[in-house]
Amino acid sequence: MRILGLDYGSKTVGVAVSDPLMLTAQGVEIIRREREDKLRRTYARIEELVSEYKAEKIVIGFPKNMDNTEGERCQKVSEFGSNVGRRTGLPIVLWDERLTTVSADRAMEESGVKDKKKYVDEIAAMFILQNYLDSLR
Repeated sequence: MRILGLDYGSKTVGVAVSDPLMLTAQGVEIIRREREDKLRRTYARIEELVSEYKAEKIVIGFPKNMDNTEGERCQKVSEFGSNVGRRTGLPIVLWDERLTTVSADRAMEESGVKDKKKYVDEIAAMFILQNYLDSLR
């Protein structure tokens, strides 16, 4: 079984996928769009990736506030997750993503990545998915 991990942003969606044994998360790509409300191609690409990797579940980062409350961004992610679930027919897990972007930035800095903005969403998706996979053990 494989699981797809998504980091939904206003103009990007970072994508990661688990290995078949669900031990590790690997980065796949960043889906980019010009405007936040232009999601048709984003949904289509996610459907292609689900098919390509034969994913059976999707984990989406859920951006709770540090005080554990849910803001406007959580509502947008919930709506996005509902649409992805409806289009793919797969179960959707909204996973607390607090500090994943910070962790991704730190990991890139330690690795010497120069253009962090180019990779942060994909690496954040990896952290989200890896945290979920770790919780299963």
